[in-house]
Amino acid sequence: MPLFGNLFSPKKTPPRKSASLSSLHTLDRSTREIELGLEYGLPAMNIGGQVLKFEEGQWITESGGNASSREVQRLKKKNVQLEEENNLLKLKIELLLDMLTETTVEYHLMEKEVEERKIQHRRKK
Repeated sequence: MPLFGNLFSPKKTPPRKSASLSSLHTLDRSTREIELGLEYGLPAMNIGGQVLKFEEGQWITESGGNASSREVQRLKKKNVQLEEENNLLKLKIELLLDMLTETTVEYHLMEKEVEERKIQHRRKK
């Protein structure tokens, strides 16, 4: 008989409360359209005088600052795109340099072979 009871037996968890207290899920589609309108629009909120809107998976500020948040995000996306393009172009340059090196080596080998054949031909005469 253990002194402090069975330490490894978990306690039963209490039953969960209802996930949603909203009654909107019980309304049919037409009633929801009447109550909420056809276009729900983007989620927006006002916190401390700044208006935030949820667009494309991110919260974007609508007010404040010299450059709008949309412009900053657009520039960040453009920057990432240009960095990827730059990396691709660097890779292509490396590949072209490798191809040029290989062609140059092949040319020098062929040139050397031609010179050797000329020398052999002269010796035969």
